Amino acid sequence: FGRVVSSLVEDVLMPPIGLILHRGDASNLFLSLTGKHYDTLAAAKLAGAPTINYGLFLNTLFNFLLVAFAVFFIVKQISRLKRLQASPAASPTMKECPYCFSTVSIKASRCAHCTATLDSGLSATP
Repeated sequence: FGRVVSSLVEDVLMPPIGLILHRGDASNLFLSLTGKHYDTLAAAKLAGAPTINYGLFLNTLFNFLLVAFAVFFIVKQISRLKRLQASPAASPTMKECPYCFSTVSIKASRCAHCTATLDSGLSATP
C-alpha cells in the first residue's frame, strides 16, 4: 500500500507541482545554504553543499497525508460496520401512564404522578 501511495505522489501529484513552480521535478526543489546555484539536487550533493530539501519534504508530507487519509477512511468504515452489527433492537425501559400521560418505568405497578394502578399491558385503573 505504501509503495502505491509513494508512486501516486511521486509520479502523479508532484510533477504538476514542479510544473507550476517551473521546475521539472518537484522532488528536485531545494535551497542551497552556501549561496551557490546548483541546477539539480544531485549536483549540489555531489559538490557537498548543505541543502534544505523542501521538495523531498513535500513528497514525504503528501505520502503521509494520503496514507493517513486512507487509514482514517478504513477505520471509520470498520467502526461504522461494527456499530451496525452491534446495535440490537433496544427494548423499551419506560412506558406512558394512560391517565396522566406521564412517563414511568416499565417495571412500575403504580404511576408516580397520578397513583393509578398499572398492569403489564399498560391498562390502568384509577
